[in-house]
Amino acid sequence: MHDDQRSEERTRPSSFGKTLFGLALPVLPVLAAEPIYLLVDGVVVGRVGSTELAALGVGSLLLTLLGTQMNFLSYGTTARAARFFGAGRTDLAVREGLQASWIAGGVGLAVVTVLLVFVGPITGALTPDPHVAQMARNWLHIAAWGIPLILLTAAGNGWMRGVQRTRGPLAFVVGGIAVSTALCFALVLGLGPFPELGLQGSAIANVVGQACAASGMLAALFAQKHRYGLSLRPLPDVIATQLRLGGNLIVRTAAFQVTFFAATKTAGEAGNATLGAHHLGGQVWNLISLVLDSVAIAAQAVVGQALGAEDRERVRRFTRLTVTWSLGLGVVLAIAIAVLHGPIVSLLTSDPEVAERFRVAVFAAALLCIPASVVFGLDGVLLGAADAAFLRRLTVVTALGCYLPVLIATHYFGWGLEGIWAGLGAFILGRLVGVALRARSDTWMRMGTPQGGST
Repeated sequence: MHDDQRSEERTRPSSFGKTLFGLALPVLPVLAAEPIYLLVDGVVVGRVGSTELAALGVGSLLLTLLGTQMNFLSYGTTARAARFFGAGRTDLAVREGLQASWIAGGVGLAVVTVLLVFVGPITGALTPDPHVAQMARNWLHIAAWGIPLILLTAAGNGWMRGVQRTRGPLAFVVGGIAVSTALCFALVLGLGPFPELGLQGSAIANVVGQACAASGMLAALFAQKHRYGLSLRPLPDVIATQLRLGGNLIVRTAAFQVTFFAATKTAGEAGNATLGAHHLGGQVWNLISLVLDSVAIAAQAVVGQALGAEDRERVRRFTRLTVTWSLGLGVVLAIAIAVLHGPIVSLLTSDPEVAERFRVAVFAAALLCIPASVVFGLDGVLLGAADAAFLRRLTVVTALGCYLPVLIATHYFGWGLEGIWAGLGAFILGRLVGVALRARSDTWMRMGTPQGGST
């Protein structure tokens, strides 16, 4: 089959959908693995005592926030590696993984150092209970050493997604989570020959599981490094370019976190029932976001590949097909959640007052699935083009101009959970307008390999 025939085949809707979801399906468990483990970890530690569970909540919150802020090591590396892969330079795509791993190690150790210096004031600020704060500090003194490992895993995810190898990361991450889960039961509860370490056992299990996942990523990276005869030395120009891209993604992620923190604070002011319903609604929305994000990551890889191949028409076609398939997925999710709202509410809460408010969140989540699916899909397209500066500006502007004003009005007028979800809806619609207008232009469509791509 000739190159033009293969290109035409790839751009057929059915073929593109198969490629998109073929990449997305292995990504989804990777995205969901850490939240699932934290849930299991909480269940196990909760059997020890409520104080230990509270301390785990404080410690894991810090680790989750730090890990989320460093997501540029996966998203940014995918964008750059995919372009090199599309240009037929898999060696340079692997080199992106090597340089991202240098960043992961350096940034990870720096974060650990700062965290351990300031862990006392930070945990004290997060809980008024000094005993809980002390237990959280003890947990973090061990668990913090997993941060470089988390970042190395993110870097590995990034370059392997860029060259469209998603099964390896799935095996490494799920394997690490399996080890963590088994050790958590064994060390926290003292099963069999293992000592009963309580909360400390949870921290050890975290680090061991993260080491397993990071080791798998590094083994795959070094195998490709030897295959292509690449140097291990850090390349300052490539690292500087990755860090510039990363800076935009860090600011973008921070904007998300500020708005969601403000939403939680607003829900808390409306009463415990509203706060509980908001927490449950947030978990439902997180699950939806994971599904949509897996498709966005797949779109990032295929669009980045087309840009690297300098095939403008294929980029346009892939963009349209990404919107079509993402929207279809959003509609399916919306219908499923609306139909199953009763069992969802009954499963997650037995409190009548919380259930009444939670029902509002479930229907809102179902409704917002549809516009959000397009936003996530186009986010993936633009991230594949490394258009992170635009996405950073758009997220900050819509957070400040769409979401926060509605939350302020909700606080003053007592709109409760309806107002909070209306704010999220305004945020999504504002971003939808922004990414749709951007995608229609040619501004983001920079062909060829990225800056710093010289050998």
